[in-house]
Amino acid sequence: MFISLDDVKNAAEKIKDDVYNTRQRRSITLSKITNADVYLKFENRQFTASFKERGALNRLLNLSDEEKASGVIAMSAGNHAQGVSFHAARLGIPATIVMPRNTPTVKVEHTEAHGANVILYGLTLAEAATYAHEKAIEEDLTFIHPYDDADVIAGQGTVALEILEQFPDIQDLIIPIGGGGLISGIAVAAKTINPDIRVFGVQTALYPSMKQILNKEVPVCGGSTIAEGIAVKYPGENTRKIVEELVDDILLVTENELESAISLLLNVEKTVVEGAGAAGLAAVIGNKQLFEGRKVAMVLTGGNIDQRLLATVLMRDMARSGRLARLRIHLMDRPCALADVSRLIGDNGGNIVEISHQRIFTHVPAKDTSIEVAIETRDASQLEKIVGILEAADFPVSQL
Repeated sequence: MFISLDDVKNAAEKIKDDVYNTRQRRSITLSKITNADVYLKFENRQFTASFKERGALNRLLNLSDEEKASGVIAMSAGNHAQGVSFHAARLGIPATIVMPRNTPTVKVEHTEAHGANVILYGLTLAEAATYAHEKAIEEDLTFIHPYDDADVIAGQGTVALEILEQFPDIQDLIIPIGGGGLISGIAVAAKTINPDIRVFGVQTALYPSMKQILNKEVPVCGGSTIAEGIAVKYPGENTRKIVEELVDDILLVTENELESAISLLLNVEKTVVEGAGAAGLAAVIGNKQLFEGRKVAMVLTGGNIDQRLLATVLMRDMARSGRLARLRIHLMDRPCALADVSRLIGDNGGNIVEISHQRIFTHVPAKDTSIEVAIETRDASQLEKIVGILEAADFPVSQL
């Protein structure tokens, strides 16, 4: 095996004073929703808002004095970058971080704020990685791999030690997979402690690289995913071996499922997670029969999500659930028609968020008009009721 339980325990001892043993708790509401006994590990509450600093710190602490003096370089879409830059600065180690140009702004800003020299290069992780390796050779820097490194994997595995120390009877672990570092470290530690525990990986349907490779398929990945932290086309050579040996199965989740899970965690647990951080919950909700009645732990791996993107996700989730809708309403161009529509919506529990009145650019008769109304409702059934009442009052409605 690439690493052992002893490696994970050694990593835990080294990093214990500088990485949080993050909160973990049972979620009563999510347990009811999923029909499982759900426990959450809040790694989004690390200082850099991600588990990544565990592995990064363990790797930095194992550098030689010469390597520390020369400096390090890393390639990352954000969370590994922040982990390396924060702890390198704290340890007095010069750090350069190469990030793809499409990395979310919040992750770039946070990485720079920790004192690293940030270089934006390429449109993919692969392009950024190639450049980082070239620069490491040119400038005699030590490359800190985000996932396919023994020290990094051991550091990430410390998450499992903390989970099982507090909840030793956990039956299933649900872990997001990008390059495979987190699930590899967790699987080694958990399966050694309890061989009967089940470990499930989660990937997005757009980037199922680990699942495809282990199925002896050519990886076919691409598209815009909200879970950019696990949008990895080629997982690690070492991690894929560990996953193949120790992980029970890999589940795929859609973008809509990820968005719904982000919104659910915010509404239920009052905690902000990025797309990858919501993958575990999305997988459990999408595969309830697999986890029904079982004691399940999932890791909320990170909370670094762009504010604008988070706002969009929340509004889209409201629209999907029928709590926010945009209606086009046809009405006679007569006094009080608009007031009548507003009264009918308000009297039946709807809240008008936005309204536009169109007389010119419309296909309705010249003596009529149309309005577009954005309304908030309690749920889809209340929306349906309001639409029915408007149409019964001779105000034809189409939902946009």
